[in-house]
Amino acid sequence: MQPVLEVKEIVKQYPGVLAVNRASLSLMPGEVHALVGENGAGKSTLIKIMAGVVRPDSGNLFLNGKRLELTSGLDAYRYGLSFIHQELNLIPYLNGAENIFLGRPYPTNRFGMVAWETLFNRAKQILSELGADTPVDVPVSRLSRGGQAMISIARAFAGEALIFVMDEPTASLSDEEIRHLFQVIRQLKSRGKTILYVSHRLNEIFEISDRVTVMRDGSVIGTFAIQQVTQTDLIRSMIGRELKESIPPSHSKPGEIILEVQNLKGGIVQGVSFEVREGEIVALAGLVGAGRSEVLHMLYGAAQPEGGEIRLFGRRFQPRSPADAIRAGIALVPEERRTQGLILNRAIHENISLPFLRTFTSASFVLNAALETAAAQGVSRQVNLKAVSLKQKAAQLSGGNQQKVVFARWLLKRPRLLLLDEPTRGVDVGARFEIYRIIRELAADGMGVVLVSSDLSEVLGLADRIIVLREGRQISEINALQASQEMVLHDCYGGRK
Repeated sequence: MQPVLEVKEIVKQYPGVLAVNRASLSLMPGEVHALVGENGAGKSTLIKIMAGVVRPDSGNLFLNGKRLELTSGLDAYRYGLSFIHQELNLIPYLNGAENIFLGRPYPTNRFGMVAWETLFNRAKQILSELGADTPVDVPVSRLSRGGQAMISIARAFAGEALIFVMDEPTASLSDEEIRHLFQVIRQLKSRGKTILYVSHRLNEIFEISDRVTVMRDGSVIGTFAIQQVTQTDLIRSMIGRELKESIPPSHSKPGEIILEVQNLKGGIVQGVSFEVREGEIVALAGLVGAGRSEVLHMLYGAAQPEGGEIRLFGRRFQPRSPADAIRAGIALVPEERRTQGLILNRAIHENISLPFLRTFTSASFVLNAALETAAAQGVSRQVNLKAVSLKQKAAQLSGGNQQKVVFARWLLKRPRLLLLDEPTRGVDVGARFEIYRIIRELAADGMGVVLVSSDLSEVLGLADRIIVLREGRQISEINALQASQEMVLHDCYGGRK
């Protein structure tokens, strides 16, 4: 059988970085082909080349045996390639339906005006097939991260494509939304469509794919039938070594109470209470939309509570802004690092020092660049940051190293309370272990940690206590040593008495 798409000997080099090194893979009709590798392995660059967004330095693409020349994303669309990129790339002030059909002709009425009802109905139909009821008539900026992800996914299914390329499509989805997406993928496969599926979640790879290709350091290490490999085999191929443990053991002992939250209310949050001690990791678990991130935003001063009380070190605390929280010793690693945590077109050292510029500024308001760079270098070593130099732009780093920059920032002025919102989203298994190590070390130094994560194995492995939220309400508080995934999931869905 002839491959529907062949990638042959692709090379792409950026200044100081060989992003893709003679990479080759073939996609067969009617298969789900997984692509895995650490952040920085070259996966996203290879996908951008297939999408016509990036031009390779050498190598070729072949579609049904014929050489494919891509000069733009429009070319890829015309040839039947549809993409779900890791970055959602939505236009925030357009509504969901407009984003879904962006670049395609909108239906019109007899006066040549956009037939909005028809457009909305078409968008709703696509989302319904994906098992989503995301609003399509409001600006996507007003949707949750999960809702925006569903709009981005629906856009890929708006046309008739031969090949669907999905880069981390489930990163912001609930378990139910993932289940529906997998049903759609299986339907596409039964119709002879081809899917290239990229994910750091190895359990998804084994559930949905037929073959898997592993990349490391820009090169293709090998392609395997999914039945012939184990998770251990894939991890070894991805990182080039054995990963003996995924989450380091805890060596911290809870101390004095840092944070007390009593009956906190605001937006969807309706009565949440918990406390955090020195050296303790408290996780907020729940489905997408349960109110977990909203709790962190109120603690950080990014949203204002409508009721309840926050006490920090025994004193009533009412942050009016993130600046208030930072001054009080609270730090946040946000859910979306690219839009909420980093200035992508600025250098690494500038991103690290950003909240603390006064520390490196003289009385005459002159920035001491040498002092700033030296401080950034010190914390970069602590998080094992991999970059060409600290002058490199944050946009040029892999996802895992971007996340390390956000962590490094707070090591400059060690906070007493660290708020973590999905700290390993879109991060490969090797970088994930590094982040777990950092979290453990900070807790061992006496820092209190509030963790929000949709990865239950991460919650169970890191947390000392788990607070389960459902639809904004606190359902239970569980000692992590006595918890199981089934127990937490039952509370999330409302099944456990």
